[in-house]
Amino acid sequence: MDEQPQPLRKRGHPHALAARERKRAEAAAIGLDPVYIDAFVETFYASIREDELLGPIFAARIADWGPHLARMKAFWRGVLLNSGEYTGNPMRMHVAIPGLEERHFAHWLELFYAALTRLDRQGEAARAVGAKARMIADSLLTGIEMQRGGGIAAMRSGDRLPHFAN
Repeated sequence: MDEQPQPLRKRGHPHALAARERKRAEAAAIGLDPVYIDAFVETFYASIREDELLGPIFAARIADWGPHLARMKAFWRGVLLNSGEYTGNPMRMHVAIPGLEERHFAHWLELFYAALTRLDRQGEAARAVGAKARMIADSLLTGIEMQRGGGIAAMRSGDRLPHFAN
């Protein structure tokens, strides 16, 4: 965690800027800030690298973890703080990985929730991040199932994914 968080962008329409600032203030009030995000990203991906199920999937795609961690920190700052710094298409990247299924996303969430719990920060921040992670996992799993031709049944793909319990 040697790198410094990137400054949050302050451009756009005044209404959007005000909404962004409100979101950041609400996040800060529960202990959610760039330092917290850096900590859970580092903790989570350390466990991913050691995991028997998910480790090989990541290792086959990530040669240099530094840039990936920086990208994931930017992603989560974008999601949680509306920083506007992340660009990319997570759905496209995940759909391209053959064989991903519910068990992978469920295990990803379990590791994610464990990382949040290990940080033992303010419970409200962990619950907010955990809920957002589940929503993202559900969305990605649903998108993958839709791409595979799952039809309307794919819309319920993430129903059995675990929830964060802190």
